Order: sequence, then C-alpha cells, then structure tokens
Amino acid sequence: MPRVALPHDAKAGPTKSEIRAVTIRKLDLRPDDHFVDVGSCTGAVTIEAARRAGRVTAIERKPDRLDVTRKNLGENEYDAEVSLREAEAPTGLPDDADAMFVGGSRNFEAVLDHAVETGVDRIVMNVSRVEVAGDAIDAFRDRDLLSEVLQMQVNHGYELAGATSFRADNPVYVVVGERGAGGDA
Repeated sequence: MPRVALPHDAKAGPTKSEIRAVTIRKLDLRPDDHFVDVGSCTGAVTIEAARRAGRVTAIERKPDRLDVTRKNLGENEYDAEVSLREAEAPTGLPDDADAMFVGGSRNFEAVLDHAVETGVDRIVMNVSRVEVAGDAIDAFRDRDLLSEVLQMQVNHGYELAGATSFRADNPVYVVVGERGAGGDA
C-alpha cells in the first residue's frame, strides 16, 4: 500500500505515521466496518482507515481543517465510501459506527458516551498531554471500555558530525477501548 500523502497543511501536526500504524492496528478495521474519525485535521487517520474500512465518516469542527482533510483525501487512493462532516462532536456523530478514533481531547467524554450509547465496538484515543491521558484513562475505565494503554516514544535519526544521533518526538498515549472490556490496563 502506498504511503499516505499529506501535501496540504492544517497548521496542526498529523498523527505521526508510526503512531498511526499502531492506532490502525488496535482498531482492527475490516472491510465491512463503518469507521469514524473524530477531529480529522489533516485526514491522515481518515485516509489510513479508508484503505481498510468500507465506510468512513470524518468529523472536524474547523472548516479550514475539514478542507485540508478533503484535499489530502484527493491526493490518496482508497476504496471506502467517505463522508466529511463539519461539526463539533458529539454533534454529527453517526449512530452506526463500528470503530472510532478520537484525535483530540475536546468533548471526548461526550464522544465516549455517544460511542457507548450507540454500541461502537472499538475506540482508540491518542493523547499527548499527561493530564489529559489520565482523564482519558479514567473516562474509558468509567465506561467499561478500557482494554489497554500504551505510551509510545518515537525517535528519528539524523546526521550529527558524521554519525547518527536521534531527535525525540513527544510521547503519545494510546488509549485503547473495546465495548465491555472491563480491563485493568
């Protein structure tokens, strides 16, 4: 599968490719799934999902970012039926999703409530701030969703004085949920 092309900028970093790979794997997307990307921004996760799921709904509250999602979708190949919605979640969330990615922390508890009420099977939320990660873990646990928490640190090599050194990206907490998980992650 070709790499995701993101030539259009949303003035907010996309979920990095290494984190996307783990996120998509944890979502376990299938061709008959309806996937929802909450906070699509650049469309990076939307595109990855559209290569695996049959239907994808991308929700973004900022019109300029939704336009970036649209443009980046146009630069990539995928087979899914993709719907873009300008809305602030949980408004605009479909009632028939199988899997969901929560890319931002705004209103995430209401998004999780909607997911529980509508029977979403798999949910992943990526968080970069420690305090929000703790809140997200508690929210997943309180809703009987928490199955796993990962803390990921990616470092990229670069040349320094004729040798290789590494530049670290900020750590990302990947909070993984499944309906009725009841786990003690």
